[in-house]
Amino acid sequence: MFKRWLLALVARVGLIVLALGCCLALAYFLACKPTSARHSSLWSGGSSASKERYQALLQEREDSHRHYLNSLNKQIAELKEALEERTQQLQEALDKAKAKGILPLGLESLKKRPAQIDLKEFFRSQLNQAEVMSGVKVSSEYEVIPFDAFTLQRVYQLETGLTKHPEERPVRKDRRDELNGAVESALHVLNGPLQHMDPSRKKTTFSPADFIQGMSRTERDRGTVYDLVFKGDTLQDFTQLVLFRPFGPIFKVRSDKVDTSRVLVNIIVPLSKRLDTFRQFMSNFRRVCIQQDGRVHLTVVYFGRDQIHQIKAIIDQTTRETRFRSFTLILLNEERTQNVLLFFCDVDIHFSAEFLTSCRLNAEPVYYPVLFSQYNPAIIYRNQTQPPPLQQQLVIEKESGFWRDFGFGMTCQYKSDFLNIGGFDRRIKGWGLEDVHLYRKYLHSKLMVVRAPSRGLFHLWHEKTCADELPQDKYNMCMQTKAMSEASHGQLGALLFRQQIEAHLNMQKGKSG
Repeated sequence: MFKRWLLALVARVGLIVLALGCCLALAYFLACKPTSARHSSLWSGGSSASKERYQALLQEREDSHRHYLNSLNKQIAELKEALEERTQQLQEALDKAKAKGILPLGLESLKKRPAQIDLKEFFRSQLNQAEVMSGVKVSSEYEVIPFDAFTLQRVYQLETGLTKHPEERPVRKDRRDELNGAVESALHVLNGPLQHMDPSRKKTTFSPADFIQGMSRTERDRGTVYDLVFKGDTLQDFTQLVLFRPFGPIFKVRSDKVDTSRVLVNIIVPLSKRLDTFRQFMSNFRRVCIQQDGRVHLTVVYFGRDQIHQIKAIIDQTTRETRFRSFTLILLNEERTQNVLLFFCDVDIHFSAEFLTSCRLNAEPVYYPVLFSQYNPAIIYRNQTQPPPLQQQLVIEKESGFWRDFGFGMTCQYKSDFLNIGGFDRRIKGWGLEDVHLYRKYLHSKLMVVRAPSRGLFHLWHEKTCADELPQDKYNMCMQTKAMSEASHGQLGALLFRQQIEAHLNMQKGKSG
């Protein structure tokens, strides 16, 4: 009796889901059908140009509707497949219960209190438990689940194993289908009938060409979150969507219009001597921040008195030649009252205008990008007479550098979060650890930390000196960083076994001669 009732219930739920999907598709077509009045007004001009524009618009909307309908059909098919799988599981459980003469524990509650399983509520519970809308406390930096950054052509990831490939190119077909499916779902949301009814919206139709970048992260027991950014109406406007796939059909979490035109990035550079490196930094600052972006403020915190006049001269020269005045040079920390966006940056860091956009979009919650660290150019380009220009060295390849996933000094965060968390530990003296302690404070709080590789942030190689007066633990950290920054595994191996390689090459030449 119970078995027949349960199977009938499952079949009834499946028919309801299927009928609901068909009704949604029918209602969608009726709502999107152009009215005759609009049709006559667009065609009344009589010119061939207006007819062509109208035909192009109709074709564009038809393609959008077709994609939307395909998405609905796909979701209905996924629901039917999930329902059939659950039906089979229940059938197997009932068969086992019948063979043993008992009813499984999971089915006892169904017999006592019949209830319809609400898939939407289940997916919503998965979303509430996942780290999407808020962060969770973790005990150390090693427990953080990093994001993968991706475009339509490449995926930048940290978990790459010993091969140390900084990017996946070409992208595996299953991964490509997954990410393309997420972008396609976002386009269906943006181009849906409800979005077209928004009076504040100017952009008519979004396309894959409007997709800028995305980040994804999978929690093994919850699902996958996708954070996608699309172009807006202007160069400073963006549309940011967060989608969640709870190991089932994907649905929208949030859709916001993001205006970054008034968001000022405050770049803070601690500096002590290193005059030539600062000149190089200011050259990149001119090109990216002044000529391309313009919405930044540079604060140089200088320690000591040596070379301070030369530092001032470089800043004054930049001000005169560019008429850009958003500079601050301080010898001591200053207190400011307003809540501003901070970008903690080292002087040997090269960043792009694209990174500044990521800084603005991801600083709330706290953004800890993973930068790409260059290997020693003398080793990378040892077969050339001289290294290529710097812009040509800024490539993300296996033999040119690695993701510096053990560094936490580069971060974008608002001053209010920085102060509320307690800021840097001023008791720490010397090299290292203060940025790690700050990072751990955020991990122990309820704030969400976005940790993802950034293709617009580079650490330029420089000779690293580990001072003898450092404590043993800091000295070991410094030496490990020095060793990792020289060259890749294969390049170091070629240098180590150079004599054997040359002997083998000479032997091969002798045989061929």
